[in-house]
Amino acid sequence: MSQSIAVWLLIVLALALANLPFVSERLFGLISMTKLRAVKPFWLRAVELIIFYLLIGGVGWAFESALGNVFPQNWEFFAITSTLFAVLAFPGFVFRYLLKR
Repeated sequence: MSQSIAVWLLIVLALALANLPFVSERLFGLISMTKLRAVKPFWLRAVELIIFYLLIGGVGWAFESALGNVFPQNWEFFAITSTLFAVLAFPGFVFRYLLKR
């Protein structure tokens, strides 16, 4: 896999996983929540978002290690990528909480 394909695949996957907690009532998009609650609470959506962020970080690390050297990251990298992941989740947040139905 070339580097540009890996980068675009990671961006598309991050966009999809960042919005999944807000567009789906299923836990992680797989487990039905209808027996427990009708609507997922916001804190559960936030936990899903954090877990998906860690998953995307692992996929990015795997792509980086497959393509070459893995560079060490400091706290600045994680601060920037976590805020970028939150920005990618904004369309799903708007769809869930700000649009009138």
